[in-house]
Amino acid sequence: MWRLYVPLLLSQFLDRAVKLYGKKTALIDDGKSFTYEEVNDRVNQLSHGLRHLGVTKGDRVAYLAPNSSEMFEGFYGVFQLGAIIVPLNTRLIPSDYAYILNHSETKILFVDHELLQHIEPIRDQLKTVERIIVHGQGEANDWTISYEAWLSRFEKTPVDRPEMDERDIATLLYTSGTTGKPKGVMLSHRSNYLHALTTMHHLRISDRDTFLHILPMFHVNGWGSPFYYTANGATQVCLRRVRPEDIFPKIYKYKVTVMHMAPTVLNSLLQYAATYGYKKQEQDIRIVVAGSAPPPAFVKRVEEELEWEFIQVYGMTEASPLITTSIIRDTQLKLPKEEKYRLKAKAGYEFIGSDVRVVNEYGEDIAHNGQEIGEIIVRSNTVMEGYLNNQQGTDEVIRDGYYHTGDMAIVDEEGNIEVADRKKDIIISGGENISSIEVEGVLYDHPAVLEVAVISVPHAKWGETPQAIVVKREGHEVTEEELIAFSRSRLAHFKAPTKVVFTNELPKTASGKIQKVHLRKEYWNEKEKFVN
Repeated sequence: MWRLYVPLLLSQFLDRAVKLYGKKTALIDDGKSFTYEEVNDRVNQLSHGLRHLGVTKGDRVAYLAPNSSEMFEGFYGVFQLGAIIVPLNTRLIPSDYAYILNHSETKILFVDHELLQHIEPIRDQLKTVERIIVHGQGEANDWTISYEAWLSRFEKTPVDRPEMDERDIATLLYTSGTTGKPKGVMLSHRSNYLHALTTMHHLRISDRDTFLHILPMFHVNGWGSPFYYTANGATQVCLRRVRPEDIFPKIYKYKVTVMHMAPTVLNSLLQYAATYGYKKQEQDIRIVVAGSAPPPAFVKRVEEELEWEFIQVYGMTEASPLITTSIIRDTQLKLPKEEKYRLKAKAGYEFIGSDVRVVNEYGEDIAHNGQEIGEIIVRSNTVMEGYLNNQQGTDEVIRDGYYHTGDMAIVDEEGNIEVADRKKDIIISGGENISSIEVEGVLYDHPAVLEVAVISVPHAKWGETPQAIVVKREGHEVTEEELIAFSRSRLAHFKAPTKVVFTNELPKTASGKIQKVHLRKEYWNEKEKFVN
């Protein structure tokens, strides 16, 4: 029977699109447009070019780029060689990139010309990077290669692909952890492939879709969107800058039918539409949202003011990432509108292929009564292979056959999951993870700081942002503005506290551990969600 075994490889998605939709527009990128055949030609050139530079199976190739045709090409150009793509968050600072590039042992680095300034200060610190290739750069210099000129040197013919197994690592994604230093999440072809299959089912992806890439492709591979929209031959529109004034014209011009985004982006679209007006489109539009849980009133505004279908999903980098959805089931269709909005605001129920449970400290399923709180755990083929070079960290989260998310939740009578709190001290601001411990570590370096706790507080634009609660060292004086500036000098700006509050004492347990839950209550007790 093994004669018919066909490994699940991500490159097969583009192969299918070329075969069935070769002449169809595949990518639109600010004045540039490519059919699936043209995309495939460029992907082949990229693979030939990488092989010429010595890239072989298992090598790491990193990308620091916004949503662009070049970023999209990177996935498939790298996959065809059996190499591993390392997408980099565009909002980090140079020292973050130095750590990730060295830890991942990246061999080739692709950078958008607008982001090259973040790499120049650290290029002498890079231990394994052999070449830096720049998107959108007209002229190369003594340490970079211009992408288009370089790409044009190579053939468009299919590249010889190495023998591969579906369990080979395809993507290496760095995510903030409770230890502050980012962890390298290893996802195999199999994990990403099966995630694509189950996600395209739940999100009803088809060749009739036009997808606008709002969510960054670097963010968990854009939730896998370059895979399942490609597999279905959908037209994909790139968006370099996430601004309402750029998004709405693209919706109108290209008749966009589906978008993925963080709640903060959706909120900005609502505010823009309320101010400047929104013209109802002929095509149905659905939006897929994850990050921080919205209140039902937010869902109502989206569906009634914009007339877009709201789909809430939940997941994490370590699961490729999506594992639940809140799409209304047929048994719920007759419910009143307000009740439907309340259900849509929840994390919802499990995807096909994901065994999602909420358990107490003894590993027992909690009561489905909407009151008892437990931790969300998941068993799925989409869960990571582990953290790169971090067996201890892997063993801490994968136990007894389940990945332990660290997110706390309640479950209603129908099995719908609602996130209630986070076990980990991760702050999700504008869809980006921030380790509170990393921020605290920076603040502790200031001579005036005796003790500090960083918590999430509600924010109208970003959903939540870090706030520092500080006990000053005796004999020292420091202002809120000084500590914020100090943080910004050492962290990416989105990680720095937006507010600093001073106090004489922090609440602690008997063992001396700071009780952040008590600190958070003051800011969240008037909210519909404890996690914004």
